[in-house]
Amino acid sequence: MILLATLAVPLAGALLLLVPSVRHARLHGIVVSGITLAWALAAALAFDYGHAGTQLEFDRPWAPAIGLRFHLGVDGVSLPLIVLTALLTFLCFVYTLQHPPSGGGSARLLTALLLLLEVGMLGTFMALDLVLFFVFFEVVLIPMYVVIALWGGAGRRAAAYKFILYTLLGSGVLLVGLLLVAVDAGTLDMVALAHRHGAGLSRGVQVMAFLLIGLGLAVKAPMWPLHTWLPDAHTEAPTVGSVLLAGVLLKMGTYGFVRIALPMVPSGAEFWAPWLGLLAVIGIIYGALACLAQRDLKRMIAYSSVGHMGFVLLGIATLTPVGVNAALFGNIAHGLVTGLLFFLAGAVKERYGTGDLEELGGGMFARAPRLAAVLTFAAIASLGLPGLAGFWGEMLALLGAYRPGPGLSRPTFVTFMALGGIGAALTAAYFLRMLAKLTHGRPKDEHRVVAALTPYEYAAWAPLIALTVLVGLWPKLLLELTNAPVRALLGGG
Repeated sequence: MILLATLAVPLAGALLLLVPSVRHARLHGIVVSGITLAWALAAALAFDYGHAGTQLEFDRPWAPAIGLRFHLGVDGVSLPLIVLTALLTFLCFVYTLQHPPSGGGSARLLTALLLLLEVGMLGTFMALDLVLFFVFFEVVLIPMYVVIALWGGAGRRAAAYKFILYTLLGSGVLLVGLLLVAVDAGTLDMVALAHRHGAGLSRGVQVMAFLLIGLGLAVKAPMWPLHTWLPDAHTEAPTVGSVLLAGVLLKMGTYGFVRIALPMVPSGAEFWAPWLGLLAVIGIIYGALACLAQRDLKRMIAYSSVGHMGFVLLGIATLTPVGVNAALFGNIAHGLVTGLLFFLAGAVKERYGTGDLEELGGGMFARAPRLAAVLTFAAIASLGLPGLAGFWGEMLALLGAYRPGPGLSRPTFVTFMALGGIGAALTAAYFLRMLAKLTHGRPKDEHRVVAALTPYEYAAWAPLIALTVLVGLWPKLLLELTNAPVRALLGGG
């Protein structure tokens, strides 16, 4: 019942806000998300790390007439994402206690939306029924749309419309692909379908199913050229919206590739893998070049996500345990580091009144040394400095491309590896450019007084900093957890 409780707590917390007697909405959000985090950590403590299969299952009939079941479970692939989701949601509530986003909605509505968003994110990583997975996958759309539309920046309406249109269209294609697999295989059970590894599905069905499922997931990933909703959504969203969008929502797409597309339609995966790898490296190069052209700090970080998620998709495209483990590691690293970067971008804009790199000028080390120090740490973590979390996902993805799976062209993937390496160098270039513009040199306004960091900011950022260092210095912490289930999902036992 641990997983069910982890879902039920934020749902109940959101519903309780309908009761007028419940006051202090932000404090309510901290308490509810804190209890949810405690349940997620309880799942991690109850997890048997020597067992590669699905654990802590909750399986009950949902709609027996059509074979739907409310089936939840967790393994080494989903457990880190569940804990990351609960942690980031809790930290967002901690941050908003003193830094509430400005906008047209109430604190009560924002708290309810973030809790509903948490239900959808957690459910996506727990679901073991295809329709249940799709339901949770969709639950996140309306809360995030409203968060952007009500609490976003000047262009929030257009950004929110673009977000919902792209993701709804992608979801429609995804549903067709999921139903194609379910109808042809005769089951909706994700565990059974993964164990079959495509048995009973013709090659043509697998190729078409991977295309449809992949397109639906690629919108959320986001994969070039289906990424164009992302920069606007990130730029206009409030800080907490950007943190959850980058830290968790993007991972729902790449998680779907690993959980559904690779194990259930392996022939389709092999057919489309070179194209997936090509689009991944285009995204890596494009994202880096776009970052070099940006003036707005949040928009630059948003485009960096396109490049970083390109490394995740490249790892998936290799169809190897090394590559897929790299993708899962990259998911967690990106969630920690980019979540921190968006927190920092929000702090910079609150203090300086702008996110424009030219208007901000330099000299942050002189005016706000602690903010500049944390920003520098996050930047070098994101550019892949060895010893920090960002390094391992990118390095292992490139290593996976050097030795792709059977049936894939090694020269093609070695070329992808070389292009990915160029993208990694460009990543260092745009982050160093950002630091040169913001933190070094003389302040643009010698008389500006910049507010010191608050205890709530320290509390929200410290866990992300600590985990970035811990995972970077001890990658075995994640790799040992994901390796066995990844091999099982790829058919290697």
